Amino acid sequence: MRVGLILLALLFAAIGAVFGALNGERVAYDFYFVVVHAPKGAALLCALVVGWLVGGVLVYCALVLRLRRRVRALSRQLQHDEQATRIDTEKTASNDEA
Repeated sequence: MRVGLILLALLFAAIGAVFGALNGERVAYDFYFVVVHAPKGAALLCALVVGWLVGGVLVYCALVLRLRRRVRALSRQLQHDEQATRIDTEKTASNDEA
């Protein structure tokens, strides 16, 4: 499994290198306050990485945090139910002894 992931990562790194080499001409990107001159391939790859990171943060905020809150609430409910069951068991045991 690990070897496959390493090979896949190397394949995508090679594709990225070829993509960057084929799009090597420099382009000016004007961000109103600053003008950046960068190779077109590098700018496109940076945009891809930034989009991937923003998507990951959005998924984390939308799903993971909500699920963590739910797990925490269910864990508290389980602890409460276990305590109630233990108390009921102790009362039943003390009533049976009497």
